[in-house]
Amino acid sequence: MIRDVSKVITLVIVTIAGTITSLMMSAVHIALPTMGKELSIDAVLMGWVITAMTLPQVAILLAAGRFADIYGRKKVFLTGMALFTVANFLCAISNSAVMLIASRVLQGIAAGMAFGTLMAIVTSVFPGRERGRALGAVTGAIMAGLAAGPFYGGIVTEHLGWRSIFYIASALCLVAVILIIWKMKGEWAEAKGERFDIAGSIIFGISIIVLIYGFTILPAILGFILVVVGIAGLFAFVRLELRMESPIFDLNVFRGNRVFVFSNLALMLHFCAVFASVFLLSLYLQYILEFSPQTAGLIMLFQMVPMAVLAPISGRISDRVNPRLVAFAGLTLIFAGLIMFVFLGEETTLGYVIGGLAVMGIGSGVFSTPNANAIMGSVEKRYLGVAAGTQGTMRSSGQMVGMAIVMILFAMYIGDAAITPEYYPAFLTSTRVGFIIFTCLGLCGVLVQLISMSKKQDGDISQL
Repeated sequence: MIRDVSKVITLVIVTIAGTITSLMMSAVHIALPTMGKELSIDAVLMGWVITAMTLPQVAILLAAGRFADIYGRKKVFLTGMALFTVANFLCAISNSAVMLIASRVLQGIAAGMAFGTLMAIVTSVFPGRERGRALGAVTGAIMAGLAAGPFYGGIVTEHLGWRSIFYIASALCLVAVILIIWKMKGEWAEAKGERFDIAGSIIFGISIIVLIYGFTILPAILGFILVVVGIAGLFAFVRLELRMESPIFDLNVFRGNRVFVFSNLALMLHFCAVFASVFLLSLYLQYILEFSPQTAGLIMLFQMVPMAVLAPISGRISDRVNPRLVAFAGLTLIFAGLIMFVFLGEETTLGYVIGGLAVMGIGSGVFSTPNANAIMGSVEKRYLGVAAGTQGTMRSSGQMVGMAIVMILFAMYIGDAAITPEYYPAFLTSTRVGFIIFTCLGLCGVLVQLISMSKKQDGDISQL
């Protein structure tokens, strides 16, 4: 049981921030059809409304984590939440697709700063014997935000308009900012005095943006060119980091640490499949099954609520049982749920959809906290920011790749048209193909997690 008041206050503030930021990741999915009608957004641009938030996160997470290690995690965390407050307000007043997407980019930068420090702060404050429970609380809060997002987005969109989603979130973020300034004590800068790798930050950020953007416009020739340029940039980044005395991403974290490497890879595969699935199912419920935004949000709770409920429980279990074993069980359930959605069609019953959502939700709830515990417990304290940044990068990269796959499929089957009844068959085809791909990725996640358990890891220091 956690008795230290300062620890509890820090945990409460972090969980509030995690809930708000994750809320905005899932709330927008439900509002997309309504946004599309008002701002004349076609199928591919709908994908960019989501992607615009996740892409900057991928680019900034490593830099934010390392910067926080050196100059203080509270500073970076506070700045991120303050920017998130402003970004939500700008989204609310957007009068065009371009302004909305630009505001979502700022949201992504802010979320990257917050998520790049959030888990590191918790791991700094709580020792190994309490870490699983604390991380479970934070992961549960994040899952609660994801759980409440579809319902929140649906009911607010239907009764107050989609702009109110962002107005309310902006007000909640302001409360979080005040709490951070007023109540959060400490900076947690275990790498204080080391140099910040500006060159590495820039090369990594540009390379990952070019790579993933190129991937989203495949099979266009420009897409192939950008993918090659992005990969070349990442190779240059690795070579630079190997020579740096104080790199933004210390590759020593990877060496001999199978837990860290494969748990992060499993995390990326999980978010690649699950995040894009939420996007597709949100559209499927409203376009094909003709539910209102509010009802669609309620249905999505069958996936999100088990995630929120089970994340803290699995965290406590991972303090007593090998967290990689628990994570493996969760990924197996996610794989089973993904298989069910391969067979979606116009005649699919609501009960079948709810069953698939519940299986995936249970799997995500069982997987998420033990995975975070395994990652954060496998590195030394001075690398916590790097570990948190890597974890966030893998999560956002998975989200980004998943959405890129969906956008490629939409471009192939629907083109630049809006999703109208005329294009429903094409939408269903792209949805089924998408779930085939995500099912394969889910299976890869199961296999990767299995590899991480193949032998005892010298790099696992979770009991420190």
